Amino acid sequence: MVDKAVGMEAVLKEAVDLENIPLEEVFENLRCGREGLTAEQAQQRLEIFGPNKLEEKKESKALKFLGFMWNPLSWVMEAAAIMAIALANGGGKPPDWQDFVGIITLLLINSTISFFEENNAGNAAAALMARLAPKAKVLRGGKWSEEEAAILVPGDIISIKLGDIIPADARLLGGDPLKIDQSALTGESLPVTKGPGDGVYSGSTCKQGEIEAVVIATGVHTFFGKAAHLVDSTNQVGHFQKVLTAIGNFCIFTMAIGSHRLAQQGAITKRMTAIEEMAGMDVLCSDKTGTLTLNKLTVDKNLIEVFSRDVSQDTVILMAARASRTENQDAIDTAIVGMLADPREARAGIQEVHFLPFNPTDKRTALTYVDSEGKMYRVSKGAPEQILNLAHNKSEIERRVHVVIDKFADRGLRSLAVAYQEVPDERKESPGGPWYFIGLLPLFDPPRHDSAETIRRALNLGVNVKMITGDQLAIAKETGRRLGMGTNMHPSSALLGQNKDESIVALPVDELIEKADGFAGVFPEHNRAIFQRMKNYTIYAVSITIRIVLGFMLLALIWNFDFPPFMVLVIAVLNDGTIMTISKDRVKPSPLPDSWKLAEIFATGIILGGYLAMMTVIFFWAAYDTDFFPRVFKVESLEKTTQDDFQKLASAIYLQVSIISQALIFVTRSRSWSFIERPGLLLVTAFLAAQLIATLIAVYADWGFAAIKGIGWRWAGVIWLYNLIFYFPLDIIKFFIRYALSGKAWELVIEQRIAFTRKKDFGKEERELRLQRRPKGELRLQGSGN
Repeated sequence: MVDKAVGMEAVLKEAVDLENIPLEEVFENLRCGREGLTAEQAQQRLEIFGPNKLEEKKESKALKFLGFMWNPLSWVMEAAAIMAIALANGGGKPPDWQDFVGIITLLLINSTISFFEENNAGNAAAALMARLAPKAKVLRGGKWSEEEAAILVPGDIISIKLGDIIPADARLLGGDPLKIDQSALTGESLPVTKGPGDGVYSGSTCKQGEIEAVVIATGVHTFFGKAAHLVDSTNQVGHFQKVLTAIGNFCIFTMAIGSHRLAQQGAITKRMTAIEEMAGMDVLCSDKTGTLTLNKLTVDKNLIEVFSRDVSQDTVILMAARASRTENQDAIDTAIVGMLADPREARAGIQEVHFLPFNPTDKRTALTYVDSEGKMYRVSKGAPEQILNLAHNKSEIERRVHVVIDKFADRGLRSLAVAYQEVPDERKESPGGPWYFIGLLPLFDPPRHDSAETIRRALNLGVNVKMITGDQLAIAKETGRRLGMGTNMHPSSALLGQNKDESIVALPVDELIEKADGFAGVFPEHNRAIFQRMKNYTIYAVSITIRIVLGFMLLALIWNFDFPPFMVLVIAVLNDGTIMTISKDRVKPSPLPDSWKLAEIFATGIILGGYLAMMTVIFFWAAYDTDFFPRVFKVESLEKTTQDDFQKLASAIYLQVSIISQALIFVTRSRSWSFIERPGLLLVTAFLAAQLIATLIAVYADWGFAAIKGIGWRWAGVIWLYNLIFYFPLDIIKFFIRYALSGKAWELVIEQRIAFTRKKDFGKEERELRLQRRPKGELRLQGSGN
């Protein structure tokens, strides 16, 4: 095995250009023959080169679970738990075991929920990928068998036939040429012809023919593997991932459910944060072939050019269809025959005598047939120059033919010529009579039926769609024109500063990308230069953090009131249960992309959190320092006594904080009034259930270890009413913050005396038009007036 490893060292290090050297040297370097490898040789090479699949990083489930306890929020909780048992309460009291158990329980609950949800989402994606695992027909030990493509190694002999996905990079052996669809790698719609000795890439599809090949590269060493490695080569931690560690695990729960649902619909989500990134994007870079288009050639009938007076466009199509195969078709044959109302029309009323298939030398196909009157004809379609050379009147039509070809080429359309001749002596070997050039057909990969509408909807949602394709620039522009995307497109060389176009040479690359409608001739290594991600955030967690910290700090500083730590944990547990249901909420999505505006987010969170904190401070003052509540609502006083030591007041504060803190989610979830955008039933149910539990605790609990004592139903009703009254200003504050931070509010309110308008750009166009219509003298008088 050591000798084998040494022999394969050059291949492993890619020191030998197996793609271009002669086939004999390929076999010599791979130390194999046309009879294939033995099972023992294949196993040895599998240990050297590894399986024929992209690398997947395996993650320990135990470490993954512990990872949910390794973030700033968990660190604070873990430190608090340690302090609860390490530091005595003073006065000879034992460690605070109740708080320790409560903190650890909350930490385990959060981590367990997050672990299981993310694990389920990963399992769904893994199951989908397993169903997509490709197969390969391989020659091992002198016998052909169908095996998993993952076991292929360099030196294996494989069989490729119509419909197969090429399982590894390979060199073709003896046989007829293949038609290979490389659109998944290059974006080129039309299959390319590959003959013996040519290389084929993993991920390509065989569209015609059957041949054997020798594998030269597998796994990450293939062309496709190297491209995939470019995408997966970064370990940078995303901004949203950093936010997740700071604001709790309910975001992970929501993302996991979204990932699971996408997997059920056939979409593999490798990173859960990709869901959030998609929601926050304002530029969508889309491939052309097979995404915006059908990856299926068609003929644009309206553009067919006819060169004979007694021939119609339908006749040109029919003649082209007769020169096409009706079975085992290539892409062009499929497109031509597909133009007929019924594919059987291609052979209707005629008797086929001989079909000449396409070959790289003649670059045309031809059919010799006998019609219903017994006359023999020959019809041919193919490359325009080849068909033109056949025409008896070439000199008369040559200039017009070239003009039409150039016109098609400027729009990214390929040309296909059609001609026919009579065969008077009725012999298939006969050269026949003069050829008549009858027409040119434009071939094009048409847009999907829903692409234009999808792009229009994306633009209405504020998402700019750009085309990224490996096709030619002219083809990209024509597709963009048909889809309404625009035609301001550039070659990939413009991204690398190699374009000589004077109109863009002075533009920075980032500005060029922003202004362009797309790029052509782009391969995987170019794509990373185009994408710029934007992230999303949540105001709710910021607000709650501010209200807890600020509110309880003020109570401690002003009144020396220490809110029981255990009750903070109770609030957190009930709050988490409600927040988890956000993933099932029916909230209306933003009409525009959500981007990172951290200044606005933190300002909103701080102001809303500050307002909630002041609500708690005011409530505490009214309950502790005044007789307002006992006088108006006839409830017992909550002033501190030597017997209860703030215990009833702690229960009241607990209920007030719990209710309004969770109610805030109804404000932050909506862009409009919170009572107009109806929340999902599950969210409302979770809120009511959590607050029913909180109310029962505040009414009946007599927990000495938590330092709270029941306050009765009358006080509970007063607290609900208090929170309801102070809830309504939250929406107004939200609107005011958003408007004030828009960058134009103060100018409009103070200088223009215009505010809270729904007009576009705050009515700027309308005001300018009104000013332009005023007489100049009136403007001067107004400008010089007192």
